[in-house]
Amino acid sequence: MRLCERRVFAVPANRSRRSERMTTITMTFDNGSDPDVTPEVLDTLRRHDIRSTFFVLGDKLRDRRKLAERARAEGHWIGNHTFNHIVPLGMSAENGTAVSEIALTQALISDLAHERRFFRPFGDGGLLDRRLLNREALDYLCREASTCVLWNVIPEDWARPETWVERALALCFEKEHAALVLHDLPTGAMGGLDRFISLAKELGATFQQNFPEDCVPIERGTMTQAIDAYVTEDIVPA
Repeated sequence: MRLCERRVFAVPANRSRRSERMTTITMTFDNGSDPDVTPEVLDTLRRHDIRSTFFVLGDKLRDRRKLAERARAEGHWIGNHTFNHIVPLGMSAENGTAVSEIALTQALISDLAHERRFFRPFGDGGLLDRRLLNREALDYLCREASTCVLWNVIPEDWARPETWVERALALCFEKEHAALVLHDLPTGAMGGLDRFISLAKELGATFQQNFPEDCVPIERGTMTQAIDAYVTEDIVPA
């Protein structure tokens, strides 16, 4: 099931007028770090005094740890987004592969990890279904007292680098608390980050680092809600 339908968001002509519906936005960034884009994202967040979470890939963290160190030093949280980000863990065919994807990255994050040990599964375009986890991944997350963080707003910035801002505003203002997924990748999309934040603030949004409760199905190894919809016992075909 895709989270996002195609909608057009019209910014009010008088931008100082606040939206009748307020929203809280939690910003998260997946698939980094990138040597050119991540510093620009950090600069923008610092100007706006916003703290976020960067869900990093282990394969990139090996050579770009200083970017994660800077993010952590500036108050952002560092989360685990698997090592290679190639196949959703619910589609991992070999025993041990899913655990390895999580464990290798967590070892690289090391002392940069938050005490809640954040992990975000690969959703293959923002899908929330049984592709997210398999049983061994779920057991590992519980055993390691990890916190699994999902999402409820996917503006597809990677595919819509010129138009994601309006889409993100529309989707965020449909939520009381939006868990927004963006990507610090070299697509050109993050050139619109300052504009998105400025417009969201003008429309009355507030920003918060913590996640909506309904986007956290596992908290420090304990399941907080039914999770069967995100876990497969067998391999889910592509």
